[in-house]
Amino acid sequence: MAKMDGGKRCTFRVRVQPGARRNEVQGFVDGVLRLRLTAPPVEGRANEALLKLLANLLGARRGQLSLLSGQTSREKVIAVEGMAEEEVHRRLRPSSPE
Repeated sequence: MAKMDGGKRCTFRVRVQPGARRNEVQGFVDGVLRLRLTAPPVEGRANEALLKLLANLLGARRGQLSLLSGQTSREKVIAVEGMAEEEVHRRLRPSSPE
C-alpha cells in the first residue's frame, strides 16, 4: 500500500521478477506492485531498470524516485518525491509492455 510521508513523498512496495521476456506491470496485489523486468539481477542492473521504468510510467524524472530498501531482494520499497498516492496508483495500473 502506498503512503504519503508529510505530503512530500509517496512510498510503496514492489515485487520484481527480473530476467522476464518483457517489461510488464502486473498490478497491485495485497498492496504490493508486481512487475516483470527484462534486466538481469546482476550488478544493480535490475534496480536501475526498475527505477527507469517506474519514472517512465509515472511521468516523473528519474531523480524523483529512489530505492529505500531491498537492493538485493525481489521485495523493494520505492519512494516518489512530489506525487500523491492516488496519482501513483492511477498511473501504475497494468499497461502494455514497454
